[in-house]
Amino acid sequence: MALTLRSSTSFLAAHDPCSKLLNKPEDAPPSCVAVPQQAPARLRALRAAAQAPPAPMEAPAPVQSELLHGQVQQAHAGGGRPSRGGVPVFVMLPLDTVGPGGQLSRARALAASLMALRTAGVEGVMVDVWWGVVERDGPGRYDWEGYAELVRMVERAGLRLQMVMSFHQCGGNVGDSCNIPLPPWVLEEVSADQDIVYTDRSGRRNPEYISLGCDTLPVLKGRTPVQVYSDYMRSFRDRFSGHLGTVIAEVQVGLGPCGELRYPSYPEANGTWRFPGIGEFQCYDKYMRASLQAAAVAAGHENWGTSGPHDAGEYKQFPEETGFFRRDGTWSTEYGHFFLKWYSGMLLEHGDRVLAAAEAIFGGTGVTLSAKVAGIHWHYRTRSHAAELTAGYYNTRHHDGYGPIARMLARHGAVLNFTCMEMKDEQQPGHAGCSPELLVQQVRAAARAARVELAGENALERYDEQAFAQVAATAEAAGLSTFTYLRMNRNLFDGDNWRRFVAFVKTMADGGARTALPRCDTEHSDLYVGFVDATKEQRAPESEAAAAL
Repeated sequence: MALTLRSSTSFLAAHDPCSKLLNKPEDAPPSCVAVPQQAPARLRALRAAAQAPPAPMEAPAPVQSELLHGQVQQAHAGGGRPSRGGVPVFVMLPLDTVGPGGQLSRARALAASLMALRTAGVEGVMVDVWWGVVERDGPGRYDWEGYAELVRMVERAGLRLQMVMSFHQCGGNVGDSCNIPLPPWVLEEVSADQDIVYTDRSGRRNPEYISLGCDTLPVLKGRTPVQVYSDYMRSFRDRFSGHLGTVIAEVQVGLGPCGELRYPSYPEANGTWRFPGIGEFQCYDKYMRASLQAAAVAAGHENWGTSGPHDAGEYKQFPEETGFFRRDGTWSTEYGHFFLKWYSGMLLEHGDRVLAAAEAIFGGTGVTLSAKVAGIHWHYRTRSHAAELTAGYYNTRHHDGYGPIARMLARHGAVLNFTCMEMKDEQQPGHAGCSPELLVQQVRAAARAARVELAGENALERYDEQAFAQVAATAEAAGLSTFTYLRMNRNLFDGDNWRRFVAFVKTMADGGARTALPRCDTEHSDLYVGFVDATKEQRAPESEAAAAL
C-alpha cells in the first residue's frame, strides 16, 4: 500500500478517484481510509503565512518617507485586483532544454519531470526559444524541430507553454548554466562592426544582445535587427500555428540581456560587475553616440552630446563614490535630466518597436504577449537609484521610471512580467540599500494605473517556506495573472523541497485558502490513502523525475 500526504497531490494519479487529470478505472473501485492526523508543521506554517492578509510594506524607521514614490504610497492604500480563483503556476525548464545543436536534451528525464509537475497541479512550463539555436545555420534558415518535439511532449503531459523569444546570449549572468551565443552569422557581423553591440565608457564590448542604437539600420546581412526579430517571430508563428492559444499559452518577447527590457549594465562575466555595484551606462557604441549627439543638438546643448556622463563611476562602485549618483549629484541637474530622459527613452522606443512587430504577428492567434522587466532592487533606498538608472529605468526619488514602461506595454496588450517576488527587505544586506518589497509595490501601482496585467517570477532559486509564503502574499496583493517559478532541476524534486513546492502550488491555486480535501476523506484527516492496484506497483512521478535528471 502506498500513502500520500495531502500536502502533495496523490502520486498514484492513475488510480486516484479524486484526480482531475485521469479517469478512474471502471473495474477498480477506490479504497479510502480516514486516519486522523494533523497536517505537517511546515505545511501549516506555509498555509498560515499565505492565508494571512499581507501587511502594508513600510520602510524601516531610519528611512525617510520622501524615499517613497507617490505610486508606492498609493499602493499601500489600495489592494490587489479581486481574486480570479487562484494564480496559475508555471515552471521554467532548464536553459539547455533545446541545446546548441537544436536537439531536445534529456528527453526521458524531461517527460518524467513534466508528469510530476502536472500531478502537482502546475499549469505549464516556460522555455527559452534561443535565436542562437534556431537560426544558427544562416539568415532565414530556421530549425524548429527540437521545439516542435517539446511542444508535442508538453501537450501529451496536459500542460501549457510560455515560450520566450530569446534574442540574447545565454552565459555570463546570474544562473546561466550553459553557453548559447548569438547565431554564428550574427557574430560574423559583430566582428566586422563591433559597434553593433553595447559598449561601455572604457570601450568594453558586450555580445549579449544587439545594441538598440542600430534597431532600424540594415546591419545584419542587409536586414535591420527589428526585421530579423520580426522574421523570426513570423516563422515561429507559422510553424506552430496549430498550437498557438492552446498548448502555447504565452509568447514572451525578449527585449534585451536575459530577455529583459534593459541595458546590460551589470554583466557578471569575467568579474566585470559584482553585487551591489551601480553598474555602468551602455551608450558608447557609435550608433548610440550619434543618437545622443542629435538629441543634444535638438535640446540646444550640443556639448552635452559628445559623450556620456564623465563622473558616473565604475561597475563595482557605490553611489556616494561618484559625482553623478551621490546624494545631490549630477543626476539631479538639468544635464542629468536630459541624459537620463534620452537614455531611458531609447530603451522605451526599442521595446515599443519590437512589441509593435510582435503584436502585428501574433494578433488573433489567441496567445498572450508579455515582456520582462528586471527587478533591480539594490540602491533603491538612495535618492538616485543608481543601479536602475544605468539599466535604463529613469527611476529616482523625484521621477517614476515604471509608469512609462507599463503604459508602453499596455499599448500592445502585453503583460508586465516582473521578478524578485520572493524577496523580503529584511533578508537583504544592509549596506546595499535594497528594498525589493517597495520596488514590487511601485511596479504593482504602475501596472494598475496603466491597466496592464502583472505577472511574476522569483529572481533566485529558492525552496524555503518563507520565500513561498512571500510569493503567495504578493500574488494576492498584486493580483498576479501568473507566476513562473525558477527553475526545474534535480533540487526541485528532492524530498522536502518537492513537498514544499507542491504545497505552494496548491496555495496559489486556492488563492491562499486551505486546500480542499479529497471527496472521499469524510473525516478531514489530511491523509489520503489512494487506490492500490495489487497487480502493479507505480513509482511516484517526482521520484521518476529526480532519478532521471
